[in-house]
Parts: sequence; structure tokens; C-alpha cells
Amino acid sequence: MTLKAVFFGSIGTLVETSDLQRRAFNQAFAEAGLDWNWSADVYKDLLTKSGGRSRIQDFATQCGMDVDASQLHVRKTEIFDSLMSKESLLLRPGVANIVGHAKAHNLSLAFVTSTSKANVDAVFIALDGQIKRSDFSFVGNDKMVATAKPNPDIYQKALSDMSLQAQDCMAIEDTVASMGSALAAGISCIAFPGAFADALDFKGAVLVTDKLAPNHLMPQ
Repeated sequence: MTLKAVFFGSIGTLVETSDLQRRAFNQAFAEAGLDWNWSADVYKDLLTKSGGRSRIQDFATQCGMDVDASQLHVRKTEIFDSLMSKESLLLRPGVANIVGHAKAHNLSLAFVTSTSKANVDAVFIALDGQIKRSDFSFVGNDKMVATAKPNPDIYQKALSDMSLQAQDCMAIEDTVASMGSALAAGISCIAFPGAFADALDFKGAVLVTDKLAPNHLMPQ
């Protein structure tokens, strides 16, 4: 493999937002008059499913309830973006080193997320220049593809838009479901588990780490 690009696969690979996400879900539920309250353990289990809308729908089905999962997710996103704007978010350990290494060695960077554009915009604002949208040759969002992760569509679009081959890229993902998207696109993946995903089985990852380093990008 001749490495040409590094693909950060989600907001959670840049900043630790797991508990902010959980809090945003619970506030949206409360506003909708639902008595749901996702504890840390419940949310960890739900992370086996990629995409907040899918998590809401699956949970409602388990509860035997009919809810507007799309509308709940829209409100959750609004709350999450507001929470991010009020927090002092810091890059996760090693992210800045990977970005610096990529720039120094002429490697392309991509932010291959299938979350909403509002979430993408909010995270760059919250990071306040620690890394910038302009650092990335490709920045994804949910409107770019018909199906979200774990389908490989967003990775395939990044490869196509950047004129890259899968074997020339390394992905970084924070959940098993999202890692499945990279692997389905034929891209090797470093598992960088978020706070609520550390106990999950990242089978198929080239390595699992809680701190990124440039040497992780070398063939294993």
C-alpha cells in the first residue's frame, strides 16, 4: 500500500462527543413528552447501530411505540449543535499529530461522515480553528448519499471525488458500525473507540487505539 489519504470517518474521531450526543437525545425525548432516558449503558448498546434516526426507530420498536423518529432526530441534532457551541471542545489524543503528519507528507485528508451538514458545521465552529474545514479535501454529509453508514456509499463517494483507490487510503472510525462502512468499501481501518464504544469488538481493524500516532498509518 502506498498511502495517499487519511479518512476521518465521523465527528467522534475528531472530538469526544459521546455524552453530549446522549444528553441531546434525552432532552429531545423529554421535550416530546417521552419518558425515555438513555443511560450510558443503554447508549453504549445502541451504538451497535449507526445513525441516530435508526437508533431512535429501533428503540421505539423495542418499546412497542410509534414515534416520528425523523422529527425527533432533527430536534436532537438542533440540541446537540447548541450543546457543542457552549462546550470547549478539544481534539481527541493524537488527531492533531495525524493532521500535521498528513500535511507534512503530502497526504490528502477527508472527513467521511454521513451525519447532517448542520452537525458538520457545528463541530468545525466548536473546534475554533484547532482544525479547519479547509484542511480536508472532502467533507461528507448525509445529503450526499442515499444510504448512511454502515453502507459504504459515503466512502465510495469520497474515493470517487478524490480519484483514489481504496488500497491507497486509511480510515479511522470510532464505532463498529461505522468501521463496517470503511471495510465494505475495501479501506483498511484504525479503530479509535469513543468513550461509549471502548468495549465493543472491532474485529477487522488493523489496530485498536485510544491515542492516534503517525506510525499507526504504516502497513501493519
